[in-house]
Amino acid sequence: MTRWTEADIPDLSGKIAVVTGANSGLGLQTARSLAARGAKVVMACRNAEKAAGAADSIRRAVPNAQLDVRALDLASLASVKNFADGLLSENTGIDLLINNAGLMAVPFARTADGFEMQMGTNHLGHFALTGHLLPAIKPDGRIIALASVAHMFTPAINLSDLNWQKRRYQRWIAYGDSKLANLMYAFELSRRLKRNGKTQIAAAAHPGYSDTNLQYVAGDLKQSALSRFIWKMGNGVMAQPAELGALPTLRAATDSTTRNGDYIGPDSLFGLRGHPVKVGCRRLARNEEVAKQLWEVSEKLTGVSYLP
Repeated sequence: MTRWTEADIPDLSGKIAVVTGANSGLGLQTARSLAARGAKVVMACRNAEKAAGAADSIRRAVPNAQLDVRALDLASLASVKNFADGLLSENTGIDLLINNAGLMAVPFARTADGFEMQMGTNHLGHFALTGHLLPAIKPDGRIIALASVAHMFTPAINLSDLNWQKRRYQRWIAYGDSKLANLMYAFELSRRLKRNGKTQIAAAAHPGYSDTNLQYVAGDLKQSALSRFIWKMGNGVMAQPAELGALPTLRAATDSTTRNGDYIGPDSLFGLRGHPVKVGCRRLARNEEVAKQLWEVSEKLTGVSYLP
């Protein structure tokens, strides 16, 4: 069987792609690959200095890259709306919205709006962003959610305590909650698009175990040299390069065979590494009733409603 690689990305000249968290790791690789195939890439990043450096690195690799670096903090609904309003005011049609940014297993913290930081950044921020930008996404456009094998880490999403106000915080369970939410949201979005007669595609992807900065953030926040060392050893032995980790997202976003509700991930080592193919997920992720409830809670928390 022929393996899907970056060389299979079609010509994207004239296309506009929005990539959240494009300043490092998988987001940076995704932005670079899309720019190399001719897309204009809106790099939506929280840290302006890092984003500028990331854009420079892409331009060195892709001299003709069309890049537009913009501020977006997914941990602030005000920032999300300001970012979206800026694009909408320019009547910019969006071909690809890639909801890539995220945090993993960080110590307890709250977003500007009081959400648990991982759920607020990984899911609720992207839920609001997609809702704001949906009018600008072209009829043949795609919305891609970045999930994870960690969606299996949590028994189930506690919809009555999504923001950990009643329970003792467990950072890995909270991360699993947010990744399960990403996956359930992508599938529910695909159903609502079809139900509302929309022709955009919503799909999800996961990178397996990829060597990126994501693994080090929690240790840095805790100022834990041991955590950084453990991740460095694990990444060196098990992880695949970020270039491979970005391929599932790129395939979901650009391959002509992608369909509404697809889930793309690596094909080897129990989904931890390899080349991108359509993969399965836990049954709960496809539960339509729970996904409907998650959607309703997300609307209530963010104040953003769309696609009834």
